[in-house]
Amino acid sequence: MGRGQVLWGIWLGFIVYVLAIAPPLPADTVQPLLQLLTGQVPLINPVLISLFSLVGIWLLIYSCLIFPDGRMQRLPAWAFMLASVGTGVLALIPYLALRQPNQEFLGPKDGWLSLLESRFTAVTLVVSTVVLLAFALFWGDWSAYFFEFQRNKFVHGMSLAFVLFCVLFPYPTLLSDDMARRGLTSNSSLFWWVALIPLFGPLAYLCLRPPLLTFRRSQSPDRTAALSSNR
Repeated sequence: MGRGQVLWGIWLGFIVYVLAIAPPLPADTVQPLLQLLTGQVPLINPVLISLFSLVGIWLLIYSCLIFPDGRMQRLPAWAFMLASVGTGVLALIPYLALRQPNQEFLGPKDGWLSLLESRFTAVTLVVSTVVLLAFALFWGDWSAYFFEFQRNKFVHGMSLAFVLFCVLFPYPTLLSDDMARRGLTSNSSLFWWVALIPLFGPLAYLCLRPPLLTFRRSQSPDRTAALSSNR
């Protein structure tokens, strides 16, 4: 079974599970969101706040790889990432399934890519993650979270989505292609450190990865034309 078929299977399985098997959606599901929007943060379990925020951290981690990758794809990477703001992993998986393996990058980088490439962005994500985890571990009510996980479809689905973000990061060729664009090899121990350490492996990779090896149109006309045909 090919990579794309596995990803589509995971995508469909996740949808079917959440709709048909996961716990029901309580009538007060939107209450925590309304409390958050109205500034009533102390009324919300810190575990739920951290989990919701860490899903956003994962989307930013994927963005740091997907936007450079999207330069060399026919797919509009920005559209999938914009959709993922509202749907999370449901919009991300189709991009991973539809993209084609590509280990080149045609420069130059624009301001958005430069921001995603910067060490400042990577370190900010690390610090934010540590703060969110500490907030959940030391101030969160974990018994209340597990109760909500068993009765609330939204919390249940969000928790499973977080796990999928961890599992899928090394599986498609997205990570190995990003490493190749930086002169690294996926056969190195770095790949397995990133792949096997959930969340902090990818964060460490963003902090330590070398800059993109960019090719300009004047460098190799034949090669550039071939790359452009894949966009």
